[in-house]
Amino acid sequence: MKKTTAFYAIAATTLCVNSAWALPSSHDRVYTADQNSNTVSVVDPVSNTLLGQIKLGNQRPDLLSPLYKGQINVHGMGFSPDHKTLLVVSNGSNSATFIDTATNEVKGTTYLGRSPHEGFFTADGKEVWVVVRGEDYISVIDPNTYKETSRIQTNLGPGMVIFHPDGKLAFVVSSFTPKVDVIDVKTHKIIKKIDVVSPFSPFLQITPDNSEIWMTHKDVGKITRIDTKTLEVVGVMDVGFITNHISFATVGGKTYAYVTVGGENSVKVYTTDKTAKLVETIPVGALPHGIWTSDDSSRVYVGLENGDALDVIDTASNKVVARVPVGQAPQALAFLSNAVPEGKGDANLVPRVNVDPVNISLKPVKADGRGFVVLRNLGVVDALEVNLFKLKPDTVYTVYLNGVEAPAASFKTDPTGKAAGTMIAPLRQPAKPDAKTEAVSNNIIVMEGDTPVNAKQAALASV
Repeated sequence: MKKTTAFYAIAATTLCVNSAWALPSSHDRVYTADQNSNTVSVVDPVSNTLLGQIKLGNQRPDLLSPLYKGQINVHGMGFSPDHKTLLVVSNGSNSATFIDTATNEVKGTTYLGRSPHEGFFTADGKEVWVVVRGEDYISVIDPNTYKETSRIQTNLGPGMVIFHPDGKLAFVVSSFTPKVDVIDVKTHKIIKKIDVVSPFSPFLQITPDNSEIWMTHKDVGKITRIDTKTLEVVGVMDVGFITNHISFATVGGKTYAYVTVGGENSVKVYTTDKTAKLVETIPVGALPHGIWTSDDSSRVYVGLENGDALDVIDTASNKVVARVPVGQAPQALAFLSNAVPEGKGDANLVPRVNVDPVNISLKPVKADGRGFVVLRNLGVVDALEVNLFKLKPDTVYTVYLNGVEAPAASFKTDPTGKAAGTMIAPLRQPAKPDAKTEAVSNNIIVMEGDTPVNAKQAALASV
């Protein structure tokens, strides 16, 4: 901690030389949407500390009762133009929650169609558009009454919507269809469909000069660039394994794109020239997902989906200068300037409900499989999250722990060789009082089929 604090002091001194920048103030806030703990974490960007959490539901497995009422899978995030309202989308309970940023109180909740993903306010703040990814439309909501007023038909599985600042056009990416819908905001009509390289895009962002839309393709590790005037694709970039979200920062008069690459535990920094160039790869924590830039571009905030934390990047040095513990599995992220005009802004917050996770990398024993495991303590039980990649398609794989013959979990890969799942059970095994550290087995083995084998015969094994 002392080392990090000292580095932060150096970075802050460097930034003060540039009079055009000012570090975030005590009125600003950083928010993360925490999918597993069903919280919104609220961070003070001055001290880089967690002020507390807005509890929208219970963390797993407390939400498994059929009588459960709270929100499930707190995932997406947007905000009003005046920064007074935070919009939070929970895809498990099919809801959009409106939160007062000054008081951290829930003002209203709208229940929607199956599996909404992300939402945002229109440029004039008069409507909220939430993409219903489990279906094929956008739900248009009145932010004053919290009622759905209309629906806009889209491609199957809309993933996210973003609005051009002039308020005329909206751009909608898809999670299942290789097209982008361009919508006239006033008429709610699609005016064009743009073909793109992949059917799976979870996120898009507009450049600071409003000239381009950049969208990620998580499944193939690419970014597509679209000209906002011609509405044509002007470039496709190879980025990396599990390309998640994008944010932009203007540093030294130049605009750069910061991209979270989950499978490489890094944020990659690119120029925004006609031909984008990689200028920096910043190591961060486990599985970076959401990312957002402070209004002055001095900081970039990165949510760590498997690290249950927030990394803070100083854009003057492109170094991580702080790590803040937040909720479980943070997804979307937002920085809001002047969210709290006065006071401490810590009302209606609860202390952190979760503890830090354990991340375990898997290495291939044979072939070129990839995978990682996250173990989270949930009190008397544990949650084991397994993600597998580049294995045989449509094949069953079994997970074994600590040499126990009974399998911990079993997964079937999809046609691309991927599989993911969560197991909740008592997984920790107490060692005998006289056991030596080197004698305690902590192996995780992933094997094809369902017959116990040793590590040498496995497809993947823990590092």
